[in-house]
Amino acid sequence: MTWVFSLTRLSALLAKELIQMRRDRITFAMMLGVPLMQLMLFGFAINADPKSLPAALVAPTQDRYSRAIVTALELTGYYRFTHPDASAAEAKTLIARGDVSFVVTLPSDFGRRVDRGDHPTLLIEADATDPSVASGAISTLSTVAAEALLREKGIEAQARESAAEALEVVVHRRYNPEGVTQYNIVPGLLGVILQMTMVMMTAMALTRELERGTMENLLSMPATPLEIMLGKILPYLGVGAVQVAVVLIAAKAIFGVPFLGPMPLLLGGVFIFVSSLVILGYLFSTVARTQMQAMQLTFFYFLPSLLLSGFMFPFRGMPGWAQALGELFPLTHFLRIVRAVMLKGADMAAVAQPMAALTLFAIGFAAFALMRFRRTLD
Repeated sequence: MTWVFSLTRLSALLAKELIQMRRDRITFAMMLGVPLMQLMLFGFAINADPKSLPAALVAPTQDRYSRAIVTALELTGYYRFTHPDASAAEAKTLIARGDVSFVVTLPSDFGRRVDRGDHPTLLIEADATDPSVASGAISTLSTVAAEALLREKGIEAQARESAAEALEVVVHRRYNPEGVTQYNIVPGLLGVILQMTMVMMTAMALTRELERGTMENLLSMPATPLEIMLGKILPYLGVGAVQVAVVLIAAKAIFGVPFLGPMPLLLGGVFIFVSSLVILGYLFSTVARTQMQAMQLTFFYFLPSLLLSGFMFPFRGMPGWAQALGELFPLTHFLRIVRAVMLKGADMAAVAQPMAALTLFAIGFAAFALMRFRRTLD
């Protein structure tokens, strides 16, 4: 009787499912890859208290006091002086491009004022586009620098008691002086929303044809692989344009995010970014055989790009290998463009490097997609 429980039938069904799982390599890889990826990223790559942040030093006279302060700041673990002899103009360019997170400036008469017993001043400019990056480093600055200065003068025993009066530290939080989190999050959401929708929709472009049985009609048309790809992705560029307009209007009207840079430059970066995303989605559709596999590939790509791009966690706070992986995602470079243009008022020269990276991504994805396109169903 069929309604009686049978271990034989159950074993046959289990064997069938295991065979299907083994044949569906993408699903099987997702089952193992996603938890391992989350474990590695959250366990090793994510750091909410970034250390070794790049900094530039502007000190016209490199005396023993300035060297003592620089050494003390580096020993805190927060500062890494990648440009120890920058000029004021060079430092301004470096912080505008995002090459450094801090600019420490010591006046030319700093050493003489210390020897005279005056009240010397130290200026630190912090890139506050991401408020969480600068908070820990700034909180340790005043005490550490003052104590280092007093130790260099030979009065270490009185250093802690006299630190508050030994040095005046002036902090300028540039680009976001009030530390408004929305100024950092909302521009980044533009890239996250575009990535989530553009890649997923275009990833189903060819797989939808396969599942509906209309792929034969598409292949029988006298169209080249390039024409088929453009026909699939160009409509989604229009969808992306609508999303961009909605997010930018909401960012200004609801959250009050400043728009300091030229709008044509921002829209140019958005266009290249969206183009790379829709081409990447189309590339996924040439790999997947079903819409479910296309969604799985999209999710497998979306998770590490979200965590390693600098959207959720400070990019500078990740270890070197994680930053190297983050450079492989278009979202990382787009976040630099949109935050630099909107919050810093950056010009083309300041965002030329991430613009070039996005262009290379679009060209590379297109080349691979055209190579992967199959003229037959087998």
